[in-house]
Amino acid sequence: MKLEKFTYDGTKKIDLFHAETGATKEEKKKKEEYLKKTAENIQKIALYQEKLYAEGKEGLIFVLQARDAAGKDSTIKHIMTGVNPQGVEVHGFKTPSKEELAHDFLWRFNKVLPARGMMSILNRSYYEDVLVVKVHELDKTYKMPTRCLREGFFERRYRHIMNYEEELYDNGYEILKIFLDVSKEKQKERFLERIDRPEKNWKFSVGDLDERGLWDDYTKAYEEMIDNTATPELPWYVIPSDQKWYARYLITEILVDRFEKMDPRFPELPESEMNRLADAKARLLAETVEEEASEKEADR
Repeated sequence: MKLEKFTYDGTKKIDLFHAETGATKEEKKKKEEYLKKTAENIQKIALYQEKLYAEGKEGLIFVLQARDAAGKDSTIKHIMTGVNPQGVEVHGFKTPSKEELAHDFLWRFNKVLPARGMMSILNRSYYEDVLVVKVHELDKTYKMPTRCLREGFFERRYRHIMNYEEELYDNGYEILKIFLDVSKEKQKERFLERIDRPEKNWKFSVGDLDERGLWDDYTKAYEEMIDNTATPELPWYVIPSDQKWYARYLITEILVDRFEKMDPRFPELPESEMNRLADAKARLLAETVEEEASEKEADR
């Protein structure tokens, strides 16, 4: 699968008002092929993640942003089925607490940055400060000096985010930025499903409808977020998510592509350590010979 049409690296503008949010007719015909490929990719991701953890040289930060009901949680659950939990962290971010609001907006995210060798998934991220904060004008409620709240607040936020990501990139972290896009019709369908199915009631909040009423405002905010923070090194991937199987396929393709570029490898031991391994193997095999000899002696 060629990923160019889903990739935004700052060289082209995005138009979410007219973007495709689902698989095309031709792609739907390939559903079984894509499901098989997704399963294969999940196995590849598991092996790459194991190598990443063993090598301990580079970290991967998976930034996941999405419209409500676009499938963030199920995406994480499905794609990460094969990875070793010891090497993966998942962090979800809700409305900031009073303590978090008393610090800079990157503080709560910086606290959970993974060590190199780890993979960290941010279920919503620091990008919320240029999304929900922008749409609801929450910056006007911030307890900060006037100089910090002057005109150009969000332009400075974009710059801070880009500087932050550049600093992480220069210190051994790859950042994979995914935006799950879903149509208004599909969102309505999934909201109704959450209301009608008791086991999904907990996922629905009446506040989701208030946010839905701001659809165009959020669309514009998403466009500005992507246009202002996408670079060739750290692009955004905009994923059509009306069909979850298709979104999962694309995300696994993107993850495999990124891991291939990172090329993590199992560490190669120095010759002295290899010699010690050979000695250890010889000792273990000698134990087996001794045990067999003892058993024969006992049978006489």
